[in-house]
Amino acid sequence: MSQRQVLQVFEQYQKARTQFVQTVADLASRPHNTETLQNAGVMSLLRPLLLDAVPTIQQTAALALGRLANYNDDLAEAVVKGDILPQLVYSLAEQNRFYKKAAAFVLRAVAKHSPELAQAVVDCGALDALVVSLEEFDPGVKEAAAWAISYIARHNAQLSQAVVDAGVVPLLVLCIQEPEIALKRVAASALSDIAKHSPELAQTVVDTGAIAHLAQMILNPDAKLKRQVFSALSQIAKHSVDVAEMVVEAEIFPAALVCLKDPDEFVRKNVATLIREITKHTPELSQIIVNMGGVAAVIDYLGDSKGNVRLPGIMMLGYVAAHSEILAMAVIVSKGVPQLSICLEEEQDDHLKAATAWAFGQIGRHTPEHARAVAVANVFPKLLKLYLDTESSEDLQVKAKKALKSILQKCTYLPALEPLLYEAPSNILKHVICQFSKVLPHDSKARRLLVTSGGLKKVQEIKAEPGSAIQEYINAINSCYPEEIVRYYSPGYSESLLERI
Repeated sequence: MSQRQVLQVFEQYQKARTQFVQTVADLASRPHNTETLQNAGVMSLLRPLLLDAVPTIQQTAALALGRLANYNDDLAEAVVKGDILPQLVYSLAEQNRFYKKAAAFVLRAVAKHSPELAQAVVDCGALDALVVSLEEFDPGVKEAAAWAISYIARHNAQLSQAVVDAGVVPLLVLCIQEPEIALKRVAASALSDIAKHSPELAQTVVDTGAIAHLAQMILNPDAKLKRQVFSALSQIAKHSVDVAEMVVEAEIFPAALVCLKDPDEFVRKNVATLIREITKHTPELSQIIVNMGGVAAVIDYLGDSKGNVRLPGIMMLGYVAAHSEILAMAVIVSKGVPQLSICLEEEQDDHLKAATAWAFGQIGRHTPEHARAVAVANVFPKLLKLYLDTESSEDLQVKAKKALKSILQKCTYLPALEPLLYEAPSNILKHVICQFSKVLPHDSKARRLLVTSGGLKKVQEIKAEPGSAIQEYINAINSCYPEEIVRYYSPGYSESLLERI
């Protein structure tokens, strides 16, 4: 065989390998092909091509493996069991930037599915190789490495700690200072995934100066970057008063409130989540947000939103109101009660209704004035209906009942209480009757209204155990009226009158 023929054979072999990996990579990009490829044993065929002498074949083989592993955890597990990861990690340090991006993609695709698969990626020494990639000059390589790190860290505190121990955090903070938007996004996302698990991990992120750099990007025009920035800030702020104060001191307010009107739904939601995480800690932090117009901005946000996007806003109002009478009044003055009432009517999901019921409880439980603000919005019948509805979740029933009781115990606005005389079960009715027994002795107009509306008659019809709390409340109400009026409205009075005739 001549030298020319030998070269032709090698050329054909190279073409065949190239065509094979390109075809597999194309097929792997369409999910319906993945099972067929797996059954054909494609993993074992791709593995040797990761060490091929031709760089494009190596890269395409890695890309094909990444696409397969990305599809589901079975295929990702097949990559782990096929001993492909150590090969990738070894090559990650040696090969060109195109291969490094493809290899990092495979590591990310495996790690995303479960903590166990992410741990397998860590166990094969991937973190050290990914740290080296974060120090590369090429922003695409950095981005691919940051993405893989983010997918490892998001599962649990143990994996996040492994990422921190590898020295990743300072490098991610450098990445968010790079000019490339895509790299900034992924680095901010990775910082968010690291910080979310524990106060210690969040502190590690804070100690590298991340807050100041994140704060500088809150008004960046790129919506996807803003999503990640606000997510990272909220994951940091949620853990303790100290870090929440540091986020506020970074002077992100009131500028961040503008983003509650951002066209991007996820930006709005992440801003609302950040405000919720700050306000939940202390009255002082809540007061800072209130002073900047945060409550009014969140109430407007609730009016512009639907579904799950509303949840952090609803909870933020509840947290603010829970701290003190003054802060609860700030929610009322900003017209938070009517907006929450709209949320209660419009939303179908039980967890949203439960959060709204809880928020009402925090607003109305302080003083008669607070309770009245909730009562005049016609909230009592709605809460009662949710509590009594057998299709309501257990959590919704508990929160509706708790909110009702806590507001009723402060409510002295009898027109809102009277309908409950006819509808409420005994455990709620007890609190309603108690409020009547407190108000009626000092309010002659209310005493007359209770008679003319038929309320006094209804009170006489309540069956209460002698000596029970509710019976004592009924006795206290009856003592506000002449004995003949009480007798007149008592059950069976007309029959006894007829007998006397």
